[in-house]
Amino acid sequence: MAELSPTGTIGAATAGLATAESAAASPGGTPVESTELSYREAVARGIAQEMRRDPRLVMLGEDIAGAGGVFKTTVGLLDEFGPQRIRDTPISEQAILGAAAGVAMTGVPVIAEIMFSDFFAVCFDLLANEIAKGRYMTGGQLQAPLVVRTHNGAGSRFGAQHSQSVENWCMMIPGLKVVAPSTPVDVIGLMASAVRDPDPVVFFEHKTLLAKKGLVPQGDIVDQLGVAKIVREGTDCTITALALMVDRALQAADRLQADHGISAEVIDLRSLVPLDTRTVLGSVERTSRLFTVEENPRLCGWGAEMVSIVVDEGFWNLDGAPVRITTPHIPIPSAASLEDLAVPSVDRIVETISRAMG
Repeated sequence: MAELSPTGTIGAATAGLATAESAAASPGGTPVESTELSYREAVARGIAQEMRRDPRLVMLGEDIAGAGGVFKTTVGLLDEFGPQRIRDTPISEQAILGAAAGVAMTGVPVIAEIMFSDFFAVCFDLLANEIAKGRYMTGGQLQAPLVVRTHNGAGSRFGAQHSQSVENWCMMIPGLKVVAPSTPVDVIGLMASAVRDPDPVVFFEHKTLLAKKGLVPQGDIVDQLGVAKIVREGTDCTITALALMVDRALQAADRLQADHGISAEVIDLRSLVPLDTRTVLGSVERTSRLFTVEENPRLCGWGAEMVSIVVDEGFWNLDGAPVRITTPHIPIPSAASLEDLAVPSVDRIVETISRAMG
């Protein structure tokens, strides 16, 4: 099995790393105390962890200071780090990314918040042509230690202009790394690795996951970009998912087992660039079937790239055509019933996989 995919990314599931799981135990093997945090609270904790570690780190964004952000993900940071490091900006995505890019290119690490991922369309030139290409065009003389945080995805009834999933917009740009955690502990660990990376990282926080709670170990947590997690083992098929779709894939896998006798392995990709091809290819080698569950619109979603890699590198392991379960190629509806119908649901995942598996 090839370790290098056609996209030039390397799977690293077996690489040595300090993950949240390893952080949950001391060097002597004794358990470390854990605290239940919401996804929203984990964002603030992850940022605070890195701001304490590096006094140069600053953050820019709309209403992130006094109000704690429109999604309350930065509550408490102003009190601890002050207005020189937690800086409110005008309502201008171009100003936010322009200032952040300039600061980062001087070597100062920056976190910039774009309130809704849909608004990347307003500042896409800076993201795609300046931030992503600066290091390449200067022969490595300029780096951009910049994390662009944004709130992504449907499920909150914000309508077509505030509910898109745009990971694929960023995945296609050489020079950008793309991360989308699904759990509070992954938010903290991947935030740390994103901040410490010398290159720009787009960090997608899913709006509908903000209230999700999970146990998080005490102390610093540092994860690694480009490492997927097998969150449920199975033998009959592989389901790859991201962010909100991970929970739905897990619920669907339980129902597939109970109602249809289908044992589904579920992989939380966590990162699209770098993309952990090794874990996915190894899973497909065991199960012989692949399903992707993605919130992107169907055309050019990340699942299309995943299917392309698996067909190219693992074709002879497949017992059937890979199947993509996606949002249709439509704007996200405003009506709650229509939004729920558009985005992949547990029912649709179960029905699609059970039908395909015969």
